[in-house]
This record gives sequence, C-alpha cells and structure tokens, in this order.
Amino acid sequence: MRSLPLPLALTARLSPVVVLACAGWALTSGPATKDTAAQDTTEPRPGSTSAPSSTAAAKTFAAAPAPCASVATKTVSSLVPGAKAAGKEIPSTDTTLRRTCSWNALKGYDYRWLDVSFELLDSDEAATTSYKERVADKSGGGAVPGLGDEGYSVVNLTTEDKQQTREGTVFARVSNALVVVTYNGSDFETKKAPGTDEINKGAIKAAKEAVAALKASAN
Repeated sequence: MRSLPLPLALTARLSPVVVLACAGWALTSGPATKDTAAQDTTEPRPGSTSAPSSTAAAKTFAAAPAPCASVATKTVSSLVPGAKAAGKEIPSTDTTLRRTCSWNALKGYDYRWLDVSFELLDSDEAATTSYKERVADKSGGGAVPGLGDEGYSVVNLTTEDKQQTREGTVFARVSNALVVVTYNGSDFETKKAPGTDEINKGAIKAAKEAVAALKASAN
C-alpha cells in the first residue's frame, strides 16, 4: 500500500501552551498607634466574632492530573485506531497549571487525532470567565448537560487541497479547572471526513472520562 502524505494542516499541528501566572498579595502594617494598641487590647463584646478571615478563596484543584492516564485504553483504541495507548504528553511551561496529552495515528487511509488538556486557574470565577470566552470564540455548538459544572461541544468541517477534516472541540469547567478535548479525523482515500455525529460523540466521550479523572485527582 502506498504511503500518503498528510495535509500540511495536520502535520504542522501545534498544541498551544498557555502560561498562567498566579498573583500574590503582600500584607504589610506599620507601627501601631496608641489608639490602635488600645483597640487591640479591648476584649470583644459578648456574641461578637472578631476572628481574622482570609480573603484568598480555596481552590478545589491545585495541580493538573496526568492527562495521558485520563482516558481509558479502550476509549483510545476506539477513537484513535492504531495509536499507542500511552499517548504523548506535550511539554508545558508549568505542569501544575496546564498538561496536555495527544494520541494520533494513520490506519490504512483513516487518520485520527485526539488531544486532552487540563488547565487550572486561580478561582472558579476566573475559570468561568475563560470558559465563556472560549465558548464565544467557538460559536455554533451547544451545551453538554452533566459535563462538569458547565459543558459545551462544537464540530467544524475544514477543507484543504480538496481534503476534508472534521474536528470536534469540547470545553468543560469543573470549579477552577478547565478540560479541553479536541478530536478530528480524515479519510485520505475518499478525501472525505468522518460524520459530525461520530466526531462529536467521540469528543464528548473522551471529555467525560477526563472530567472523571480530574474529579478523582482532588480526593
């Protein structure tokens, strides 16, 4: 069987590395005045609560789980026939904040690619904002009920040199974490792409398993 060159868009595929910066606050105080000192020695009135409170919100997820172990071997074999079950983790500038695993293979004339990423933000609010921005950027899809706190999927078809590629993207937010799954495929014999339903269901299946792995990592 003759070998077929992959389209440039697939062979040059890059997985973006997102650099997330965590901000810290330094709390300083000057010398106490007499009035302040007097207040400090005053006993709280009955029924009052004067215990200091922290303004830093606790994060549900402090580290990203291993992405290559987040999808079952059986699922990888089904979605990416011929791919190594172990996958390949993409280098990241900070693996506590972002981790991505990729599986891809060409079996016969059929090509499949699967990416699973975990991204951690400072708070639920920050994750919600990022989630909404990404959904807005990938308009045309729909909500996925029961996928994390919020879930969304979209499928797009592209054509390059008469070769079709259909790609599904799923976003899920769980507290302060985002799960991003990308799944695409092409048939290099027919020049056609897999059906929308096949790609969408495959991406959602991988996303559900990744969300379950994320939740388990917090226990």
